Amino acid sequence: MDTDFLIRAGGGLFAIMNPFSNLPVFLSLTSDQTDAELRRTALAVTGLTAVMAAIVVVSGDALLNNFSIEIEDFQLAGELVKLLLGLGMLSGHDSTAHHGTSSEKATVAELNQVAFYPMTFPILVGPGTITTILIFTGQADSPEQHLAIWIALGGIIVLIGIVFSLGSFIGKLMSQPLRSIMTRLMGMILAAIAVEMMTDGLKALLPGLAGS
Repeated sequence: MDTDFLIRAGGGLFAIMNPFSNLPVFLSLTSDQTDAELRRTALAVTGLTAVMAAIVVVSGDALLNNFSIEIEDFQLAGELVKLLLGLGMLSGHDSTAHHGTSSEKATVAELNQVAFYPMTFPILVGPGTITTILIFTGQADSPEQHLAIWIALGGIIVLIGIVFSLGSFIGKLMSQPLRSIMTRLMGMILAAIAVEMMTDGLKALLPGLAGS
């Protein structure tokens, strides 16, 4: 097992899929549900997230190849998106690319289909998450590193299921200051990871930056 790669993949995915920072959104979208309905919605979100993440891991490279996009190009563009997401979290503002616009949220709220949209997509498996998965799968060059990606994803998805299923209880323990601190901390981590990977992408596209 490549422990270093597992830590990097897990840290990057947790920063953007963090169930604790996304819990307030989940609770607001399910505020009219009973505890039993909330748990069913949490299980639906967990299952849909697992399916979408697995599809990205399995077919991500083929998708890029279909559009003749190099992983380095996608990495640089994707990390710009992640950097904006991280800066938005630091300033306390949600990104419409990651959370949807107000009109989109209102439409889905009327349809009562929050499990898929906006919780699974684009909040949990949005542009930032897809970019992170594709970058790590592109960097993985051994079976151990591919296994590390699956383990990191699996652990976070299980945590999402647990946190959302216990949402009503955990939400009462999380004060607004604690939520704000956690969101900003995850935003800082996400921005730092984005800058690091943007640097790697620029070095790959412009070898002269890497020095002799």
